[in-house]
Amino acid sequence: MKIKAIVTGATGMVGEGVLHECLNNMHVEEVLLLGRKPYGIKHPKLKEIIVADFYNLSGIEGQLSGYNACFFCLGTSSVGMSEVDYYKVTYTLTMSVAKILSTLNPDMTFCFVSGGSTDSTEKGKIMWARVKGKTENDLMKLPFKKAYNFRPGYMHPKPGMRNTNKYYKYITWAYPLLRAVFPKHVSTLKELGLAMINSVTKGYEKQILEVKDIVALAAT
Repeated sequence: MKIKAIVTGATGMVGEGVLHECLNNMHVEEVLLLGRKPYGIKHPKLKEIIVADFYNLSGIEGQLSGYNACFFCLGTSSVGMSEVDYYKVTYTLTMSVAKILSTLNPDMTFCFVSGGSTDSTEKGKIMWARVKGKTENDLMKLPFKKAYNFRPGYMHPKPGMRNTNKYYKYITWAYPLLRAVFPKHVSTLKELGLAMINSVTKGYEKQILEVKDIVALAAT
């Protein structure tokens, strides 16, 4: 099975890692990168659209059909944000993109980067976990071929990535120890990217994937 994927968030650490795996994977034949600014590389598989407003994709709808995967890595930290603002940039933005893609591409597998401890009940005390939980729940109701929610913990980056979070340089040395002591909370960005790709080509029995599921799917 060949994958034609839409990728968002490549100017962030997670999206860049997923994009890197897509460009180097033989099952991925085309990548359409949606971003607010150019990523800055050329590759035979890569196409790019600069998006002025992710809440309104009507101007580019004609370029979004014919894809069978979306790796949605666009997101932001909730630190310092009100619930109203975080809801808008997490739930509203994600759903506005997903609804259009599900209409244009009913054979699409949609992969959403969520987070560990996300609240599927939508009723807990932690604001970001409630919002992520609602986003997960509503994505699974859309008419995609399949929707998967990935809940990574610490993700060890590859050397040379341009958008690795700055604080990671203080903890990457401890990765082997963290992996050994906290295997349910630690994976690599490579494993996340491979798990997303494999979810399209092979599927998975769960729609919500914790770290252990991400590692297992990456290895299939």
